[in-house]
Amino acid sequence: MAKNTSLYFRIVEGRNLPAKDVSGTSDPYCIVKVDNEVVARTATVWKNLNPFWGEEYTLHLPMGFHSLSFLVMDEDTIGHDDVIGKITLSKEAIGSQAKGIDSWLNLTRVDPDDDVQGEIHLSLQLLEGPKKTTLRCQVIEARDLAPRDISGTSDPFARVIFNSRSAETSIIKRTRFPHWGETLELELESEGLSEQQGTVTVEVWDWDMVGKNDFLGKVEIPVACLHKTPLLEGWFRLLPLGNNEVDVGGKLGALRLKVRLVEDRILPSMYYQPLIDLLVESVISPAEVEDSSALTMLEEVTTVESRQDVAMTLVKIYLGQGLVVPFLDYLNTREVNHTTDPNTLFRSNSLASKAMEQFMKAVGMLYLHEVLKPIINRIFDERKYIELDPCKIDLNRSRRISFKGAVSEAEVRDSSAEMLQGYLTSIIESIDVKYLAISGFFFLRFFAPAILTPKLFHLRDQHADTRTSRTLLLLAKALQSVGNLGLQLGHGKEQWMAPLHPIILRSVACVKDFLDKLIDIDHDIASEVPQRAILLPSVIVKEGFLHKHKAEGTQLLSRFAFKKRYFWLTSETLSYAKTSEWQVRSSIPVRCICAVERVDENAFQQQNVMQVISQNNDGQLQTMYIQCKNVNELNQWLSAIRKASIYNERMLPCFHPGAHRCGKWTCCLQADRAVPGCSRTHSAVTLGDWSDPLDPDVETQMIFKQLLQGRDKLRKKYLEVPDDDQTSNKEIRINSDVNPDGAESIPQLMKPGQSVAARLLVVIEDLEQAHVTFQHREKEDTPSVILNP
Repeated sequence: MAKNTSLYFRIVEGRNLPAKDVSGTSDPYCIVKVDNEVVARTATVWKNLNPFWGEEYTLHLPMGFHSLSFLVMDEDTIGHDDVIGKITLSKEAIGSQAKGIDSWLNLTRVDPDDDVQGEIHLSLQLLEGPKKTTLRCQVIEARDLAPRDISGTSDPFARVIFNSRSAETSIIKRTRFPHWGETLELELESEGLSEQQGTVTVEVWDWDMVGKNDFLGKVEIPVACLHKTPLLEGWFRLLPLGNNEVDVGGKLGALRLKVRLVEDRILPSMYYQPLIDLLVESVISPAEVEDSSALTMLEEVTTVESRQDVAMTLVKIYLGQGLVVPFLDYLNTREVNHTTDPNTLFRSNSLASKAMEQFMKAVGMLYLHEVLKPIINRIFDERKYIELDPCKIDLNRSRRISFKGAVSEAEVRDSSAEMLQGYLTSIIESIDVKYLAISGFFFLRFFAPAILTPKLFHLRDQHADTRTSRTLLLLAKALQSVGNLGLQLGHGKEQWMAPLHPIILRSVACVKDFLDKLIDIDHDIASEVPQRAILLPSVIVKEGFLHKHKAEGTQLLSRFAFKKRYFWLTSETLSYAKTSEWQVRSSIPVRCICAVERVDENAFQQQNVMQVISQNNDGQLQTMYIQCKNVNELNQWLSAIRKASIYNERMLPCFHPGAHRCGKWTCCLQADRAVPGCSRTHSAVTLGDWSDPLDPDVETQMIFKQLLQGRDKLRKKYLEVPDDDQTSNKEIRINSDVNPDGAESIPQLMKPGQSVAARLLVVIEDLEQAHVTFQHREKEDTPSVILNP
């Protein structure tokens, strides 16, 4: 039974942050770490002590994790960024909250002794003699230690401590992956050495020539474990010196965070097939739209908070089954039949509206980027002062529009209307010319949110400043009016939007014309048109300029060894060329990729470098080093390539986070180029977004959990009949067939939907029992002694 761990977190806002700049403000941003590995960086909010970010992330961690940290930093254009404070949440703390964490949390000071990472490989043994006992500890190696020196490495040594006695290994300089291979022994008095008392401590330190040594982590092993296990060997996670985090009463400010952990045990596919069959049956053979089905029952037990997740999961399931169109058609038909006011159609948080929204993200994100990104970039680059609301026009903030002197309010309005009309025309033309498939739903749920917050749709790396935000807001308002087919124009409080009404009405006319043509399409003609695949196998998942390491230039200075190249990633190849128009491309087949990992900063003295390890036709491993412009771009490319290659058969279990230069690996200092990697790969760790690969078992497990939570509600509604309602008019007679022995069966009274509900509940109970069975097997196979997993 496979394990699946997903971590959802949203960095909402901060408050009362301390001022770090001479101006009396700060320029805060957040760095997010999972087990001390940076997985995200928010945008910087300039000159603000109460910043709003609103950025959310999903991280898939099949290997699990130990802690999640949020560091608030103050960005400085000169020198190093200042640390404001941090919040660290353990996996246990997050998992203990069934609905997740949603609260304000005070920032604490950053203590280097608590900022530890990595693992150490040890072998421990108690050699008992008549008069004395010897503790033999073989310190083999360590990996992924925290960097403590300016070079991005450390000078680690290990110390074994027991009962005030200690022994130390040698110092290995300039590495985070030391190989000691040393055996340390401590002679202990047998008398008084209890099997239940005492602890062996192994500490790792960074040696410094000047000043005190820096703490890198420790492992504590009870002596009782050594008595039970003659030879204890394995990798042990390094722990901090002690929990010194002290809440300083909010003096460092606070963050509002939303964090949720979802851990699932995934059963083999065969166990989920009955539930898949019921979901498929709901959309391919519904007797009547009003009849109850497994899908409608799922909606009944789905909470408002979880409906978006359920909708995305269902979209993926039906995409995998090739039935996403019948699925959406079924939901939308029910939505239309249950809506009394046409103006509210698809405006609620129903499963139909959420499913359409998630379907557009899953299938239409590439289209959204193609349509909107050039215009969004233009708005950010031009950074015009635009305002139509007379109450908000600030003549001091506007740039000179002419050379006649000071501008008037009317001139600002006229200039703003002209620029907004230009932007809006570009947006409408881009949408219409390319697809023409526009409806109010697409505007309100797809295009308008992307224009309003382009950072959240990966259209920009940073949030808009105040001036650009206002322009985007006005454009989003105009686009919503198009989506509403102009029904609200001339009404309401925002009469100052009138200069945009003509272009809105022209756009509405185009939308109405298309919808009329769509409705009038002859069915026979439509059936003759070849059906286009929803997900093309060679679609470009990600593209953009990156810097590729020039392999033949190993003697060059690092900044000259990386050359700018344009990269494309599809489900089939990772290719690159000098420019996006360049016809000659070099490429790596995705099926040949063996690992995609970060590279230590000290390898090239460069930040945000990743490596793509592939296998050529001769079976030899080849490594391509690529530099990204920031940590977010690095994580996005890592995730995208990992998703494309996640089902490859020859993925490597370990890799070298450094580079082989000057005759040795910069990470572990080994001379042999072919020596196995010194760190575990993370190829299954990905960022969750619209490009997630379809995994029917994981998706169906999520639906099962929703149904399991609502099982009692379904049983009560469909299977339990009140004593005073045995002959309700709503009941129908079924099962009046002939028994196998020839006797006619007794008719049974059943509620509408009772048969489907009974089948669904049986499937839920079978899945629940399967989970219990597999959990018992896991417990039986688990070793009796587990230390520091």
